[in-house]
Amino acid sequence: MIIDYKDHGKEPYVINIEDATTKNSNYRTTIWTGEKLQVTVMSIEPGDDIGLEVHHGIDQFIRIEKGTGLCKMGPTEDNLNVEKPVSDDDAVFVPADMWHNIENTGDESLKLYTIYAGPDHLEGTVHPTHKDAENDPNEH
Repeated sequence: MIIDYKDHGKEPYVINIEDATTKNSNYRTTIWTGEKLQVTVMSIEPGDDIGLEVHHGIDQFIRIEKGTGLCKMGPTEDNLNVEKPVSDDDAVFVPADMWHNIENTGDESLKLYTIYAGPDHLEGTVHPTHKDAENDPNEH
């Protein structure tokens, strides 16, 4: 099956999320943006990370489909008091206003998808690399 990696938001959409996640080669690809929900698929290279971040007023769900990493969370960027290893089939629940990061500690791409409640990125966002995301003026 060929995956169409455009943002299908605000229309009914059915996709095999595991295939879409594991076949994605971009750092971040937004595949659905609605009024109160957004889904992105991500591929984090070995030694790279999502980037320490916080989403104000937005809860987040992260599902690891493939690879290994280290999840860090805490109330401030200087107090990441939760550290847990993550791997295939793990789910991470990030409360709104919680600082967090996931580092790829393995030797293959870390494949994950994330659900934001509500949207955090502009509709249709695609970042081929982590550097592209960091240089995007629309990102926090």
